[in-house]
Amino acid sequence: MSNPSYLIPGTSTAKTPATDEPEHSTSSARTVSEVLAESQLETVLDELDRDLVGLVPVKQRLRDIAALLVIDKLRLNLGLQAQAPSLHMCFTGNPGTGKTTVAMRMAEILHRLDYVRKGHLVAVTRDDLVGQYIGHTAPKTKEVLKKAMGGVLFIDEAYYLYRPENERDYGQEALEILLQVMENQRKDLVVILAGYKDRMDRFFQSNPGLSSRIAHHIDFPDYSVEELLAISERMLGDQHYRFAEGTREVMQKYLERRISQPHFANARSVRNALDRARLRQASRLFADRDRELTREDLTSIAPEDLLASRVFQNND
Repeated sequence: MSNPSYLIPGTSTAKTPATDEPEHSTSSARTVSEVLAESQLETVLDELDRDLVGLVPVKQRLRDIAALLVIDKLRLNLGLQAQAPSLHMCFTGNPGTGKTTVAMRMAEILHRLDYVRKGHLVAVTRDDLVGQYIGHTAPKTKEVLKKAMGGVLFIDEAYYLYRPENERDYGQEALEILLQVMENQRKDLVVILAGYKDRMDRFFQSNPGLSSRIAHHIDFPDYSVEELLAISERMLGDQHYRFAEGTREVMQKYLERRISQPHFANARSVRNALDRARLRQASRLFADRDRELTREDLTSIAPEDLLASRVFQNND
């Protein structure tokens, strides 16, 4: 028995087979520079370089994908037959390495080059797709897909959709719907699956039909201590804070200790550490009620605001 064809409300019928000819609008552009000028693509790529610390191999891979799409657009403008590129992706790496942020930039790149209609990102996890009882999963999955149409669907920790040890789990139903939509409506939706690399590898081994639909596998490396320091200074600057004299050195020692401890999550852990430092700074200033606080007082994170962390209390 063949699998049913799933129809996502508000889209063309899923029974219509996908063709290999792209449906993108043509233009008079004949050079790479003209396509870049029309799409303002370089603005997005420059923002990617400026806003994200490190991630050099990831940024290069995005530039490679952008180059492919630009050349395909030039081919289309000349009337050359071109197979619609498969744009579904897999992002692997530890938490806090920028996967969601890069997915947002990828959605914007695809939109500027006319490969998706809207360019928005819908980020979900298993709980957004899988129901807890019979008949609940299909409506949930279809509703998410409806919201994502015309843009990018980002599924974090996608391997949790597949739980073969539980015969009554409904994740397989969500996967079947997702597979058909990824194939039949690939010109109106790009899917990015994300998670830890080892778990994603096992997930694809168990679901070869899904693996065959993923064209781009991009691994996100952990940040170095220096990169995390740069991220911390950028985060503080965005909130009009700064490290006081001697605090940057303390932050470096904090990171060198924290990075080897359990549950370290790269930039996410940096944000958490800074939030707690701001809390200690606020308590420190609050205790001195009669002193007039200067701009420097209110914007400076002092060494003691970090040294009070339990990371420094563990001297093992």
